[in-house]
Amino acid sequence: MERGRGALGPALELVHTGRAPTRAVLTAELGVTRATAGAVAAELEALGLIRVDARPTAPAGSQGRPSHRLSVAPDGPVVLAAQIHADGYRAALVGLGGRVVATAPGCMTVPADPSHIIDAVVGAGAGLLRSSGRRCLGAGLAVPSAIAEPDGTALNPLHLSWPAGAPVHELFTEALAKCGVTGPTGAPVPGVTGNDVNLAALAEHRHGAGRGARHLLCVATGHRGVGGALVLDGRLHSGSSGLALEVGHLTVNPAGVPCHCGSRGCLDVETDPLAFLTAAGRTPGPEVSLLQQSRDLLRTEYADPSVRAAAELIVDRLGLGLAGLVNILNPDRILLGGLHRELLEADPERLRAVVADRSLWGRSGSVPILACTLDFNSLIGAAEAAWQPVLDDPLAALA
Repeated sequence: MERGRGALGPALELVHTGRAPTRAVLTAELGVTRATAGAVAAELEALGLIRVDARPTAPAGSQGRPSHRLSVAPDGPVVLAAQIHADGYRAALVGLGGRVVATAPGCMTVPADPSHIIDAVVGAGAGLLRSSGRRCLGAGLAVPSAIAEPDGTALNPLHLSWPAGAPVHELFTEALAKCGVTGPTGAPVPGVTGNDVNLAALAEHRHGAGRGARHLLCVATGHRGVGGALVLDGRLHSGSSGLALEVGHLTVNPAGVPCHCGSRGCLDVETDPLAFLTAAGRTPGPEVSLLQQSRDLLRTEYADPSVRAAAELIVDRLGLGLAGLVNILNPDRILLGGLHRELLEADPERLRAVVADRSLWGRSGSVPILACTLDFNSLIGAAEAAWQPVLDDPLAALA
């Protein structure tokens, strides 16, 4: 029985990530007996986390005993996920399996005091919880800044007006308590915070285009700036204190524009939405985000020579940066998000050719470069961070 209890977390993660769609697969993946796998699945079902198909069916033409299908409980508990970006915020309720149950977007000027927008996004999430009536088991917050571990401070929120070292984790925890976001015991749920691209990479690795990769590199543009993340054997590589993979500050144009970090020509300012709009000769408008304006321009005016030339310029700079990262990190897959995803889809061969030509490993064997596939992947990643204690020990988390 103790072995079965120790298998609860690994079993839940297998169902959560879709790697154990049946009890037979679960048995094989866990390396336990059928009876133990059945007991583990029944326990997770009793906790309200998964559903076990009561009437197993075999695929057409198959032989042998049919196996019970496993899935996450559609009406099970959720976590509150929140994201802050340069143009506002979004809150969501996310269940197991990375399923978004409800979302609440909010646009506002991000004030210099981070507590105001953190209170707003948590308040929006608390409203979703009240409307849904779901149990909440945790909360996660994604922000466009490196987050120092373990204290949870935003060290360089370059595209926000927050002071360096803003105590994001502390403010998030306080907001959860103020808004009455409580767990099964009635105590405030635990809150976790992280960099938005790190969390997006985690979500893509578990539920999106990064599934199956061992060494996954993710590079993405937000509404402003560029971020990167590395997932090694299923775990985020965040360095000694949470500050690894600040890829936005690789120099790709030494004579380029000044960067907020103090250097010049960084990926952060040479390949983000503002850089693309500027290269295309477009003046950004205030109506929608810079990212959305860039997407719209690519999708509707790519035939315009000035837009195509701007896209090629940004792709070449991005390819130069990716080539350097390939040489250093030797990933087995690269995912691109935000504007970079749109640029890849507009001209996939050009970007892949630049990376192959400029990198040692690219020349010896191509590195797959793919688009991120999840909508709201930073939100889902914030949820993944919030779900982690439950995946580690379901009994303790729901006690």
